[in-house]
Amino acid sequence: MSDHVTPFTSEQIGSKAVRFSSKGVFATHKDHMVDPYAATRIPKEHQVQGFYYWPQGTPHRPSIVLLHDKWGLMQDFRDLAVRLACEGYVVMVPNLYGRQGGMVTTSEEVADALAERIDGAAVLQDINASCEFLNANLTEDPSMELTLRNAHAVVGMGMGGALAIRFALKRKRLRAAVSFYGALPEPLDSIGSLQCHLLYHAADTNGTVTATGLEQLGHIAREAGKTVDVRQYPGTREGFCDVVRPDLYNESLARQAWDETITFLNRQLPV
Repeated sequence: MSDHVTPFTSEQIGSKAVRFSSKGVFATHKDHMVDPYAATRIPKEHQVQGFYYWPQGTPHRPSIVLLHDKWGLMQDFRDLAVRLACEGYVVMVPNLYGRQGGMVTTSEEVADALAERIDGAAVLQDINASCEFLNANLTEDPSMELTLRNAHAVVGMGMGGALAIRFALKRKRLRAAVSFYGALPEPLDSIGSLQCHLLYHAADTNGTVTATGLEQLGHIAREAGKTVDVRQYPGTREGFCDVVRPDLYNESLARQAWDETITFLNRQLPV
């Protein structure tokens, strides 16, 4: 058992459901004051939905955008967000299936179908909007004043892990990225565009990521002057950190991966 003690308890974490424009541009209370139709106007653009968590009463915190796996935004990911918030971070968990009705499922066949139908460019836009929402610090919303501007990391598992890497290739102001056994980007040499340090947790058995692929990942990153830290976990399968998958879950190695993640985040994005 880890001796690590979090700076906050779950009782000290605030939370709320959020909904905001995928364009990353947000109306303020002053905009609403001068627009009599603001409350009833139907937005033309997609609205990102998700959950927001923060340590109460502690301003100017760095933020993490947490990206769920192919099963959808299930309760276990919301619990994971609380754990990250207990470490001192403001955490945003967008629903990556919001454009498909926000489904959740325990069926692997359905989950695979949902993941295949995802519009990668649109979802990356939604993740970027999540960062901008964290940046907004809207003065009429006191909870938003907790965030530091452009002090963001992205953390994802499985499908979310793959998106975390892809997002880290795009957003120049990202501080750190963590991928739990996510698919590597194609083409792999695109890793040369990485904008921040990447921590990759590699399962021993992964249907899309091979030992050769990981070796090439490291080589390309070194050649491009990028920092990619790969952690490997012998005897594990993709999903070994997924507590709701008892056939895959490995408690001791999942705890090790979590501790490595917190150490990495605290180094790249100190609270």
